[in-house]
Amino acid sequence: MFIQTRNEDKPKLPDNYTQDTWQKLHEAVDAIQNSTSIKYNLEELYQAVENLCSYKVSATLYKQLRQVCEDHVKAQILQFWEDSLDSSLFLKKINKCWQDHYRQMIMIRSIFLFLDRTYVLQSSMLPSIWDIGLELFRTHVINDRIVRTKTIDGILLLIQKERNGEAVDRSLIRSLLSMLSDLQVYQESFEQKFLEETNCLYAAEGQRLMQKREVPEYLHHVNKRLEEEADRVITYLDQSTQKLLIASVEKQLLGEHLTAILQKGLNQLLGENRIVDLALLYQLLSRVKGGLQALLQHWNEYIKTFGSTIVVNPEKDKTMVEELLDFKDKIDHVIEVCFLKNEKFVNAMKEAFETFINKRPNKPAELIAKYVDSKLRAGNKEATDEELERMLDKIMIIFRFIHGKDVFEAFYKKDLAKRLLVGKSASVDAEKSMLSKLKHECGAAFTSKLEGMFKDMELSKDIMYIQNQSDPSKIDLTVNILTMGYWPTYTPMEIHLPAEMIKLQEVFKTFYLGKHSGRKLQWQPTLGHSVLKAEFKEGKKELQVSLFQTLVLLMFNEGNEFTMEEIKTATGIEDSESRRTLQSLACGKARVLNKVPKGKDVEDGDKIIFNDDFKHKLFRIKINQIQMKETVEEQTSTTERVFQDRQYQIDAAIVRIMKMRKTLSHNLLVSELYNQLKFPVKPGDLKKRIESLIDRDYMERDKDNANQYHYVA
Repeated sequence: MFIQTRNEDKPKLPDNYTQDTWQKLHEAVDAIQNSTSIKYNLEELYQAVENLCSYKVSATLYKQLRQVCEDHVKAQILQFWEDSLDSSLFLKKINKCWQDHYRQMIMIRSIFLFLDRTYVLQSSMLPSIWDIGLELFRTHVINDRIVRTKTIDGILLLIQKERNGEAVDRSLIRSLLSMLSDLQVYQESFEQKFLEETNCLYAAEGQRLMQKREVPEYLHHVNKRLEEEADRVITYLDQSTQKLLIASVEKQLLGEHLTAILQKGLNQLLGENRIVDLALLYQLLSRVKGGLQALLQHWNEYIKTFGSTIVVNPEKDKTMVEELLDFKDKIDHVIEVCFLKNEKFVNAMKEAFETFINKRPNKPAELIAKYVDSKLRAGNKEATDEELERMLDKIMIIFRFIHGKDVFEAFYKKDLAKRLLVGKSASVDAEKSMLSKLKHECGAAFTSKLEGMFKDMELSKDIMYIQNQSDPSKIDLTVNILTMGYWPTYTPMEIHLPAEMIKLQEVFKTFYLGKHSGRKLQWQPTLGHSVLKAEFKEGKKELQVSLFQTLVLLMFNEGNEFTMEEIKTATGIEDSESRRTLQSLACGKARVLNKVPKGKDVEDGDKIIFNDDFKHKLFRIKINQIQMKETVEEQTSTTERVFQDRQYQIDAAIVRIMKMRKTLSHNLLVSELYNQLKFPVKPGDLKKRIESLIDRDYMERDKDNANQYHYVA
């Protein structure tokens, strides 16, 4: 089957159609470029372009249009060569020229849209009509040396004025920079020069202000500058400039002055506790490379330096613990609020506290123990139970930094013994809570003796209940049975007790040993106390006194006046204790005795007379026991006991290690000891203990190598 086809050619265009149509289009383009009204209907013009493209005249049409646009743009350049134009007028003129060109190209493109979508789209090498407009403006206007220089310099001048605080036409700057971006010359023509000027400006400003201003004021200025530049990016700069611009400001105002800012300002900010400024400092330095690391180092040094002034100075011993707690609270607040709980700053704080608190061995541990004692004693009415618990938690944090925890234990044990034996503890719950905290922190071995002290007190109550049931007496006797290994060491003292007391002691001894055979009782008169009923002219009173004070006062049942020597002989109390006891009764606030001659101290030959005229508003009067106050000798003996205990612990550790290893070099033995011992120790001390054990034949030196040791089984 055959199908016959017929070639239907498009009808030929009328003569002069192309030329006439182009003429019409040319007129329309001219009208657009001169801002006059177009004679023809836009639909008619759009159709004319489509017709020409359909009849293969696209290439010619494209060239003709380009030429018309180029001629128009070239003609614009002349207006910018006038010397009389000042910067402001020039910028307005170039902006108007660009805005007009922009608007014209939109309209021209809408008329020649069919040409753009067919011919241009099919030819990958040809720029679109819109791109022609950009290319022509870039080539003939912006790339003109005079125009470009005047435009860039003018924009930079406006930005400079704004940075100096003057009001400028921001919309003009935005429009011009947008033009440079559209023409793709923003980076090469403007940005590079803008960043150079920014660098110079802030380099000079940083140098000048760092010398003139205080650090807090300087930081607020830097923050203001950064906010201004960030706003500049949002308002008129290209987004691509942001990173480089902000980095430039940060480098010149912060990075170049890191050390100066920290050396000049950190101590001041921390010293005055300027929380807002410290938060700003942290925020600003976190933007700069190496900023936080530098802050961290200075922060660590500040804590060590300030902390050392609290710990090292003996004149501050009375307030040391209180100041340490306040300092720790302040530092914690700075970390939380200003440094956003940054882990590195927390760790640096811990390291700094541990360093400075151990610069003075033993004393902080001793004073912390005494501080806890002052808070747990019955006389402390300052705090509620919740406040006391919070204070104990804070104390434990400070305690954690101390290396010599055995020193704390020794003083804490001694003070706890006083609180328990004299009934001075504020709260059993608080005592148990503190014990629980110490156990959690240091382990059961650390608190086993302290727990033993509490057990002794509870068992003593049960024993006394049973004994009182079996032997009701005129004199109420309470005995605390103390296990020697749990309690501090007390020096035994022989004194002369009244017959009634000796009889009571014997009754109790018979009762106790009848229940616990094989045990030995040793009475400790230094810890005894009693309540005496006394009669004065004013009436009856009850006196709460120590056993030594009791023995002295009971003598006045036999007479009204004794010499100091007679009292000493009758009671058997040794000289210094005897003087202190008389001093508390005759020279203190509650003077139940008088001394002749009067004076603060009790001297040989002084007469002691019963004060029948004694008056006091209270019925039961507590007469302070001077002998219970800690003396320098007691402090020294406690510290010496700790030192002795450490010697035993070092010896035991050396023997334990050598028994397991059999043979070991000196360096490895010392290294192993450092790992095992829980208190600070010097290499010289370890060497002495090794020598001592060699002398006692626990170990021996290698015959060929003096640095090698062998265990002697």
